[in-house]
Amino acid sequence: MRQDLDFGGVLVSPFVAYAAGALALLVLLRIVFNRLHFSRYVANPPLAEAGLYVCLLALLIVFL
Repeated sequence: MRQDLDFGGVLVSPFVAYAAGALALLVLLRIVFNRLHFSRYVANPPLAEAGLYVCLLALLIVFL
């Protein structure tokens, strides 16, 4: 597990870094999914992306 991040004397939880990393991965995956027309295969694309974000965040927490 990572140590707390220090930004000018303010301690920030490592969860914030994991959340930002998951968001960056989601942005990259959205580009790929737009090229593959991912929205044709799911009933509710925003809900599918939210679920994918949660899965990415969980994977980052477990493996980092």
